[in-house]
Amino acid sequence: MAINIQNSNLEITAGRIDQFPSKAIPQIVFSGRSNVGKSSLINTMLGRKSLARVSSAPGKTITVNFYNVDNKIMLVDLPGYGFAKRPESEKKRWSALTDGYFTNNPNFDRLKLAVQLVDLEVGPTQDDLMMINYLAEMEIPFVIVASKADKPNKTNRAKALELLHNHEYIPEGTEIIPFSAKSGEGKEQLWKLFFAVTSQK
Repeated sequence: MAINIQNSNLEITAGRIDQFPSKAIPQIVFSGRSNVGKSSLINTMLGRKSLARVSSAPGKTITVNFYNVDNKIMLVDLPGYGFAKRPESEKKRWSALTDGYFTNNPNFDRLKLAVQLVDLEVGPTQDDLMMINYLAEMEIPFVIVASKADKPNKTNRAKALELLHNHEYIPEGTEIIPFSAKSGEGKEQLWKLFFAVTSQK
């Protein structure tokens, strides 16, 4: 697929399900806890510094952000989860909006892949494992991106990746891609995967 990633823009910031765009292009959705590096990942993938804004207060923004890449792929950034100080009312709003993307989305059939981020240095949190289980139960194809892969030293990195590969609550055979916004590690591998899944009929 020929694609111009420089021709990317924020299509819409949706705070309600009825604001989800209806363009007939394949979607890739990004999920992860607050401050796991979703915005940095999207910016790195698109070769931009600040198209996806990094929040100064993790968990503050509860919106689904749709990034249109050359009218050929839509990158969908779900609001981060697991922010302990968030009021109960906002947690409910997060749940309704996120669940709505998967269960009340008119373009759900265009979803080709979920990218579940896990901080490689922190390891999978309980919230991460709940999201992974949700994706598996919904039979949504997904990969795990081990973010901030440049932070652990060589020994700790190897141990952390081994833990993810062998974790009892992560389905066997799940693809795990180490990623670093700092070095660009994983960017090419992810684009190859995105092209492969969005080219499928």
